Amino acid sequence: MEAGENVTPDRIRAVRAEKSTMRSRDLADSLGVAEAQVLAAQCGAGVTRIAAHPDGLMPRMPGFGEAMALTRNESAVIEKTGAYGDYTPGDHAAMVLSPSIDLRIFPRHWVHGFAVEEQKGGKIRRSIQIFDAAGDAVHKIYLAEDGIEAEWAALLDALRLDDQSESLRVAPREPLEPAKSDPAKAGRLREEWDRLTDTHQFLQMVRKLKMNRLGAYRIAGAPYVRPLDPAGMSRLLDGLAERALPFMLFVGNQGCIEIHGGPAANIKPTGPWLNILDPDFNLHLRGDHVAELWAVTKPTKRGPAVSVEAFDAQGALILQAFGMRQGEVDHTPGWDDLVATLPGLGAEVPA
Repeated sequence: MEAGENVTPDRIRAVRAEKSTMRSRDLADSLGVAEAQVLAAQCGAGVTRIAAHPDGLMPRMPGFGEAMALTRNESAVIEKTGAYGDYTPGDHAAMVLSPSIDLRIFPRHWVHGFAVEEQKGGKIRRSIQIFDAAGDAVHKIYLAEDGIEAEWAALLDALRLDDQSESLRVAPREPLEPAKSDPAKAGRLREEWDRLTDTHQFLQMVRKLKMNRLGAYRIAGAPYVRPLDPAGMSRLLDGLAERALPFMLFVGNQGCIEIHGGPAANIKPTGPWLNILDPDFNLHLRGDHVAELWAVTKPTKRGPAVSVEAFDAQGALILQAFGMRQGEVDHTPGWDDLVATLPGLGAEVPA
């Protein structure tokens, strides 16, 4: 790896020319720079800096028709193909909702934006790529190849920034908060947990107790949580496919959460990767990054909501999976039965 602060835009372009098929993220890692800096170095050569705020960008997305929405963190990538739908703005949190693409957006992290045109197989592939202050990817949109020239030109006219420089200053990454709990408050945690009526109340509850999600799980105990063998993530995906169970999958980062709602059919492990490769839905998960796996039950006014949640060795949330809500009921017996088969730490649960 080269020293990132000494890597010039000229150097980035030279390495890009040598390694034209390498993903921008991998090229950035090899040079010790942020992925957004790799794109900035190509400004004027198929890359245009654009305003990143979702209020200007997201209302334009339905006009492009079908697209692929990609959101990732260090351990998982989710890709959904379909049309972007209605955008609901918000200062703290915004939302995109369509039958195919479901996003929760946190606008303060949408800092750097790029419109990208690349030659791929003799065709032009256009994408919109958004990064946070540290230059890490927040959300990417890969557009259809044909019939969008007018919409693309209009987007560039509306969102192009005056600053098209090839250098990009990025901020240090925000430190990850480790698991935070207080065993002396375990009893109070359980009492507050019993009072929940909606899963969205959970984070507010643990913050009030000066804990965080993983810290609370580590001290709550049964029947609120059950620690699982991290290898059970593979069993969960296989079980979803075998039982044709619809489920909700949440994968995100500090700036965007992308949600899949529906079944998963084609499970394809490849090396350390656990993959779902369905026509309009892909998941790529580093199974070896799952250091802690928890089955969690939260009460709601619609019945208990059971989730499986994966964390990496630093305590970062990788993904959450829930049973697919049926009407006004959060309780989904097929999903709950599958979760019950997942092996706990140190003991196999009978299938």
